[in-house]
Amino acid sequence: MTESLQIDPPDEFNQQLVKQVHPPDWINPEPDGRYNLVVIGAGTAGLVTAAGAAGLGAKVALIERHLMGGDCLNTGCVPSKAIIRSSRAMHAVMQANELGVLLDRKSVAINFPQVMERMRKLRADISKHDSAQRFKDLGVDVFIGEASFLNQSIIQVDQRQLDFKKAVIATGARAAVPEIEGLKETGFLTNETIFSLTALPPRLAVLGAGPIGCELAQTFARFGSEVTLIQSKPQILPREDRDAAQIIQRQLEQDGVKILLNASTTQVSRTETGKKIQIDTQGKVTDFIADEILISTGRAPNVQGLNLEQAGVKYDERNGIVVNDFLQTTNHAIYAAGDICSRYQFTHTADFQARIVIGNALFKGRSKSSQLQIPWCTYTDPEIAHVGLYPHEAAAKNIRIQTFIQELKDVDRAILDAETNGFVKVHVKQGTDKILGATIVASHAGDLISEISVAMKSGMGLKQLASVIHPYPTQADAIRKIGDQYNRTRLSPLIKSIFNKWLTWSR
Repeated sequence: MTESLQIDPPDEFNQQLVKQVHPPDWINPEPDGRYNLVVIGAGTAGLVTAAGAAGLGAKVALIERHLMGGDCLNTGCVPSKAIIRSSRAMHAVMQANELGVLLDRKSVAINFPQVMERMRKLRADISKHDSAQRFKDLGVDVFIGEASFLNQSIIQVDQRQLDFKKAVIATGARAAVPEIEGLKETGFLTNETIFSLTALPPRLAVLGAGPIGCELAQTFARFGSEVTLIQSKPQILPREDRDAAQIIQRQLEQDGVKILLNASTTQVSRTETGKKIQIDTQGKVTDFIADEILISTGRAPNVQGLNLEQAGVKYDERNGIVVNDFLQTTNHAIYAAGDICSRYQFTHTADFQARIVIGNALFKGRSKSSQLQIPWCTYTDPEIAHVGLYPHEAAAKNIRIQTFIQELKDVDRAILDAETNGFVKVHVKQGTDKILGATIVASHAGDLISEISVAMKSGMGLKQLASVIHPYPTQADAIRKIGDQYNRTRLSPLIKSIFNKWLTWSR
């Protein structure tokens, strides 16, 4: 029987969650013969691999030491988007007067405990899809416990030895905690603990302005926290398009987030008034007080405790497990998928890498991870979504590009929605309509980017995209307008002269 586990607060919803994804009365099965596939880690990559392989008739074992569902269900996508939805509702109410809905802003308040309870309820409701019982019913042998390799073909869990033909490591990643003097002694939050809060911190410091940091900084600021966002680089969201990041920065500042750029946290200490954070901004040292500190400075792969050396699997503590384009490790009978080995740490990436692993591991397939076209989205308000190449990546490959931009301020539906803060930006190969990449900033950019992804995957260029009829009025019409921009560039002076002569003659 597995060891009991508690998630704070221990209310009915978290108890329901634990019952689904780390059941305290779970009895691990007895291994019976060799497995086609043993999967370590029951996050997205592990779950998709196990379910898909079992569905094809493979004998599969799935091992999870903590919570099935991984980060996405428990401490990532699901809880964060639930509270982001509440923060968007709060923001919409505060902006209602501009739309003719008269409200007394002073009477509007956030009920933070209710926000978090709603999140916990929805998370528990969704958890049945990732439950141990569901996967047992799918024909998977589910083991709760610590996995480690005994050698290159045997994994041990709960004093049981699992013999495998192929194995998959899908143990994911965790929040990377920087070495800052006094941080551990003072205490801090990560994405793994912030969703256990039951009271809104009056003052919140966020270290790191990547996607998680920006999303939660904006969310807590809209809830009413005094938020300070500390970023060591000169730009928030440093991997994103600069124009896009600047829009998000302006919006965060409008929401009340104080942003410190080119700033490093040098020391943290506890005082009578709160947690004192010392900042060095290009040689200027200052400090301020916060009630809670959220660490969002990156991720670290979960490679500890697996005894990977015994399996002949090469890895490093920073970048995770080394894989080739077929997602094989240095032991070609062992594969890896998801955050443990990928620079694209998204749920949908883990999903599609798992599909590659199933084909390659079980059916001698040769599908390549590099062939995946991976879009992503940062769920600030507005959102930033991207797919394909950035201009600097195209330049590094000596690819000349042409860029088309459609501002949302010139899109009718965005004007009517009062959501003009954004754009659609598409990069094509110079002299052609072949789409190489795109960035969208819009309230629902994550939904809009899929049209570009489909066009790129199917080989549809801007010329064809312009001929796709979009309902009017929609914000997606901005994409069609990009196609119209491209078509106008095809009207060269020579062609225009020929058209004029023809039209004059035919009058």
